[in-house]
Amino acid sequence: MITNDVETTSILNHKLRDKTGEYVLNQGMPRLLDLYDQYGVKATFFYTGHIAKLYPEVVKMAYERGHEVGSHGLTHEVCQAFDVLPPEQQLDHLRQSKQILEDIIGDEVVSFRAPAARVDERFPMIMKEAGFKVDSSVASQRFDMMFSFGALKKLHWITAPRKAYFVKEDNIFKKGDSQVLEAPISAWGFPYIGTFMRIAPGLNRMTRRVLYWETCCNGRQFVFLTHPNEFIDEDWEGGEIERRAKNYISYLLGDVIRHKLKVKNLGEKALPIYARELAFFQKKSFEFITCKELYKRKQS
Repeated sequence: MITNDVETTSILNHKLRDKTGEYVLNQGMPRLLDLYDQYGVKATFFYTGHIAKLYPEVVKMAYERGHEVGSHGLTHEVCQAFDVLPPEQQLDHLRQSKQILEDIIGDEVVSFRAPAARVDERFPMIMKEAGFKVDSSVASQRFDMMFSFGALKKLHWITAPRKAYFVKEDNIFKKGDSQVLEAPISAWGFPYIGTFMRIAPGLNRMTRRVLYWETCCNGRQFVFLTHPNEFIDEDWEGGEIERRAKNYISYLLGDVIRHKLKVKNLGEKALPIYARELAFFQKKSFEFITCKELYKRKQS
């Protein structure tokens, strides 16, 4: 499962900015969509409501080429993360983002990933009420959460199931009998995601080999996460890094160090690195499916 979070985050400038959405529309999405056509990939694209309203075409272009459209919440603002919003605001954000996307594509939206993968235990009840069926915000056994925001709640990732699972009504990190399916983002200590792929291609390939061995043993699904804004060559505005964290340790880890790492192999340089990953799965005769398709198979 190839999943893509689509937002207005400028990795280079370390902030949200609407201009980055133009780069995503004109560079990031076309580059990814062409690459996916080359390797026969059907992917899921999770959009924030903000970028979808700014640039509806960025949603249509994926849908019209046979990919699934999912929600990435209403905004990627750190202060609006789902693990800090009260339940009524979580529900409002889900409903609004769902409606924005469904109005653009004229089709049902059932899959969700939280911005920065930040959710709380009771999120399945909110998802169900909003009409979502699939979540992909948990990264089972991923251990670099101290470099991201919401790290304390992400400690639940350590004990979360590794294969796709229906969650408990009141705990998204545990198996249960609800109708919400969790498709965990692949990790084995290190995350199997676009950012890590760019920062440390060699270590990423080692992680993939371990995950492949596991999949051969137990049939666990691969769930890769990347972003179209990793494949854009945008302008540098200059100035100091925006401080988003309240305390100094979070600022040092989540803003300063994280930014220095994340700018490696940005833009067109990332495409051949990513192509090698997709080529591996094509060579091994993997089937590329969407989150919605996984849900249908788990229901049957």
